[in-house]
Amino acid sequence: MSLLRTWERYAPHYRAAISLGIPIMIGQAGTIVLSFADTLMIGHHSTPELAAASFVNTVFTLCIIFSTGFSFGLTPIVSGHYANRRYREAGSALLCSQAANLLVALLLTLLMTVLYCHVHRLGQPTELLPLIRPYYLTQLAALVFVMLFSGFRQFTDGITDTRTGMWILLGGNALNIVGNWLLIYGHWGLPELGLLGAGISTLVARVLMVVVYVALLGSQHRFAPYREGMGRSGWSRALFLRLQALGWPIGLQMGMETASFTLSAVMIGWLGTVPLASHQVMITISQFTYMMYCGMGAATAVRVSYFQGQGDRVNVRRSAYSSMHLLAAMAVVLLGVLFAMRGRVGGWFSDDEEVVSLVSTLFFPFLLFQVGDLLQINFSNALRGISDVRPMMVIAFVAYFLISLPVAYLCGFVLGWGAVGVWMGFPFGLTTAGLLFLWRFRRKTRG
Repeated sequence: MSLLRTWERYAPHYRAAISLGIPIMIGQAGTIVLSFADTLMIGHHSTPELAAASFVNTVFTLCIIFSTGFSFGLTPIVSGHYANRRYREAGSALLCSQAANLLVALLLTLLMTVLYCHVHRLGQPTELLPLIRPYYLTQLAALVFVMLFSGFRQFTDGITDTRTGMWILLGGNALNIVGNWLLIYGHWGLPELGLLGAGISTLVARVLMVVVYVALLGSQHRFAPYREGMGRSGWSRALFLRLQALGWPIGLQMGMETASFTLSAVMIGWLGTVPLASHQVMITISQFTYMMYCGMGAATAVRVSYFQGQGDRVNVRRSAYSSMHLLAAMAVVLLGVLFAMRGRVGGWFSDDEEVVSLVSTLFFPFLLFQVGDLLQINFSNALRGISDVRPMMVIAFVAYFLISLPVAYLCGFVLGWGAVGVWMGFPFGLTTAGLLFLWRFRRKTRG
């Protein structure tokens, strides 16, 4: 009987979360397919290029995740306006958000340019530097477009139009894969550029995705009320400051999580080319589960924001817990498939037997951190939905800088466990963050 009551209580939330989350997950799946394709194509071109891609992608993932997190500050604002049919205010929020996103993107570009000038000091294998530098520059040029795209996508997701972002992302990823095939291997008379070709293809795809978003928002009739808000309401200093107050804590929380992976990649680079290439393969696998979870997490933020805007505390909680149920069910399926294929995965990405062997051993810490990853994704998005974002920075600092990274160094170098030891830091950090986010959400929505 209790199971029946639980089903009746949560069933409407399951249906709504699935309806919102599936288009986001499909878009995320497209990103995963792109990441797989990049790694497959580069890995079979050469192992040194795979290792160089691992380093650059991991470093830029920090920027991309931070910038995406910063743009997430728009979601609770737009969802609240949408729930109360204040479409002009939502349009004004988009204008202010993109101005803030552009400023942050330029700041990140400046910081990453400084890092580029000192990349030779980061302890990576010397033979990889000629491969790292040109690929790094293509990723640097794409940063502004990554952030502008993220801002547009948060807007359309916030008004429950998750399909627009999905289709644009899928189209951009398909274009990127074709560009990789042409430029990495030099098909159709084009030069064989290897890793640099993959970078150029990614840059072109990211520029075109922003162009398509601008064209759609500027021409389609359904967006007319929002365009009117951008024109009439226009700039709002108060709204700009509110976006900053929401965006920076979210960006820093997500950035610190990613920083633990980035700094771990730097540590693994100290171990040599084979461990770094293996790390890239395993990161690609972990991104598969992470991005799928994030699709449902984004739906959690939209649903929680919607009910928060209406002052409905009961459904705020039910939305978050129903998403957690769905995430747990998804994880059982995904991890079961991946675990069964653990011995063969490395061979998809590399012909190097040492890489294949090391990848299979990294599955143990990967499986260990999945529960923590589920918790931190779901409840960080739930906290974002209720605009309780400042404590997330403190939790992230403790979990990732005071726990995850020291454990990674201890296990990897002091105990001598190598790459597997470095990966052992992730279960400790992610589980700590997930439990603390859950505790904070329960405390803020009690009563």
